[in-house]
Amino acid sequence: MRATQAYPIPRRTLDTRVYRTIEVTPVTPTAGAEVRGVDLSRPLGEEQFAEIQDAFLRHLVLFFRGQRRLTPEEQIRFGHRFGPLHLHPAAPHAEGYPEVMIVRTDRDSKVHNGETWHSDVSCDAEPPLGSILQIHVLPPWGGDTLWANMYAAYDDLSASLKEILAGLVAVHESDHVYRGRYRDQGAEEDTGKVYPCSEHPVVRTHPETGKQAIFVNRIFTTRLKGLEPAESQALLQFLFRHVESPYYQVRFRWQQDDVALWDNRCTQHLAIWDYWPHERQGHRVAIKGDRPFYRG
Repeated sequence: MRATQAYPIPRRTLDTRVYRTIEVTPVTPTAGAEVRGVDLSRPLGEEQFAEIQDAFLRHLVLFFRGQRRLTPEEQIRFGHRFGPLHLHPAAPHAEGYPEVMIVRTDRDSKVHNGETWHSDVSCDAEPPLGSILQIHVLPPWGGDTLWANMYAAYDDLSASLKEILAGLVAVHESDHVYRGRYRDQGAEEDTGKVYPCSEHPVVRTHPETGKQAIFVNRIFTTRLKGLEPAESQALLQFLFRHVESPYYQVRFRWQQDDVALWDNRCTQHLAIWDYWPHERQGHRVAIKGDRPFYRG
């Protein structure tokens, strides 16, 4: 007997655009592409950067294989091509470079960065546009990262549910996430510090593509305004499960010094901690974004 599908299997069209200065190979029809023919340690020409930016908007997540280890200055320079950089409200940073977040997990870590599906720092009033991560130290196995396409997750909802979500606002909080989180990594005592809390539309309009994307996540989104607590939790739990469907995902197996660039406005990601007691370490910069909005 044939199993019944909870949802129809999505049919996606593979984007195969050819570029002049880079080679772009899609990883899945839904999200992710590998980019070759670019050295991120060097300044990018205008045409090459324009092609990277186009591929970024088309594929949502770009993977740059075979890179040199970037210095903080080189990673900052690449990030600045997209705009001013975002400063993380809690995480430790490279000495002398507040823009460069240290991403590290080892045998003594109490928590792991990105261990739950999320969009980076969605609790900020203006969450990061995108993030750029290079992994310097890898475990012998494991340590993959998954990204999910929030355009696709929105597109697969019914028209009736889309109508309900269009008028809803979500609360994104971070005190429960960041309070004391990085003490084992040398972060300063945060007693008395106020961490970001913001309200954003449940459905977000991408400012560059004009597409709609679901914008709630398990880490930061705590409730929906205007609903009773039971209603809020029921709808949020449905959305959390929905956006985590494997049909919306790409999974990336890192190699040393690979670089990933992703769009926080229309993706969520999950870093898998399956390599204890081994170490995984790298540097991340994030690009400043704008205030999320919904335009129907």
